[in-house]
Amino acid sequence: MPSDINDTPLLLETIKIEDGVIHNLPYHQERCTQSRQALYGVTDILELKTHINPPPKGLYRCRILYEKNIHTIEYIPYVPKIISSLKIITSEVEYAYKYANRNALNSLLTMEKEYDDVLIEKNGYLTDTSIANIAFYDGRQWVTPQDPLLKGTMRQKLIDEGFLQTKQIKIADIVAYTQVALMNAMLGFKILKNITITDNRGTHYDY
Repeated sequence: MPSDINDTPLLLETIKIEDGVIHNLPYHQERCTQSRQALYGVTDILELKTHINPPPKGLYRCRILYEKNIHTIEYIPYVPKIISSLKIITSEVEYAYKYANRNALNSLLTMEKEYDDVLIEKNGYLTDTSIANIAFYDGRQWVTPQDPLLKGTMRQKLIDEGFLQTKQIKIADIVAYTQVALMNAMLGFKILKNITITDNRGTHYDY
């Protein structure tokens, strides 16, 4: 039986389902398997596909809560959040595994309510926003922070395909980039238009 929800830090997978199609499942499966092994010491495979019963029509966020076993699966109609402003903040927050408990990330966002999201600087380098990995275009290629808070499934897919390169990126570096994009399981790879990034000194960078 699953352990009590209060005894074990639950993990989360968010999977895109579009008209019955499950997107990017091998990468979600790989992360699920690696996370269960690392955190709970289990060696069996929790086959996500056998537990997902995708709605046949529409765009959904399949939200799976699990640890050694699956706790719940929800299919939530997806409405993308509009992002037009990011605030760079410095934090030592840890989110190497996709925990269901996002209180630490959410608390950073509540500190900057006038912005749509925060872009987290850690150890002198940019990492992620609170909801997505980030990428910048330098005129030749797209680069993404080498050390993100969370190694997202879409990020990994695009790295494997050679579309994305990893690089350590400081705040001072972003003036050299011409475009910015966010990526996660639901967004895919989304180039942002008319977005302003504000650093921790109040300098604005418009894309």
